[in-house]
Amino acid sequence: MPFKKYMLTGLMVWLPLAITLWVLLWLVGLLDGLFGSFLAGLAAVTPDSLQPVLARLHSIHGLGVVLVVLFILVTGALVSNVAGRWWIKQWDRLFTNIPIVKSIYVSVKKVSDTLFSSNGNAFRTALLVQYPRAGCWTIAFQTGVPSGEVQGHLGADFVSVYVPTTPNPTSGFFLMLPRSDVIELKMSVDEALTYVISMGSVAPTGARAPATPPNQPIR
Repeated sequence: MPFKKYMLTGLMVWLPLAITLWVLLWLVGLLDGLFGSFLAGLAAVTPDSLQPVLARLHSIHGLGVVLVVLFILVTGALVSNVAGRWWIKQWDRLFTNIPIVKSIYVSVKKVSDTLFSSNGNAFRTALLVQYPRAGCWTIAFQTGVPSGEVQGHLGADFVSVYVPTTPNPTSGFFLMLPRSDVIELKMSVDEALTYVISMGSVAPTGARAPATPPNQPIR
């Protein structure tokens, strides 16, 4: 039926844009709300002569986003030199000595350092693994290799992988698999994520790699 066909086609065109705009508007509203709370606290200790300035800043939509981005950029520039790194060490030393805050801060810092470090390997390689059982294949991402006590039990020939769920890749499963059970893919991480989110309906656009036997290990 043409009506149903045209409706579905129109939804496919506008739905990605609508969801993107919704996420961006939600993010702008969140940051504006945080910035508004900061201005409200600042207004309590600000002289009356400066209250109109704060009210004007509070009325500018999206200013919180701009200021947060600028603050992050300035922070990154400051900690890129020797003096900035010294202050970061003092900052880390302070928070790692607070009993309850220590466990949260250290855990989050380790994860962020792993994910965003320029010399790390987390989420830089797309893999093909058998999950949840032998014979079922899915996309995964290498996050590193087991270390410490875990490596002592498993041995050195294992890799740590993250298996995302679909269509929401922010949740998933952490697995440690033998290297021989993992196949490295030539597609980029972005292409692999798109493949997962689309539930396999959007194939990678790159050149098709030669067929790989399922039992060929990652090198």
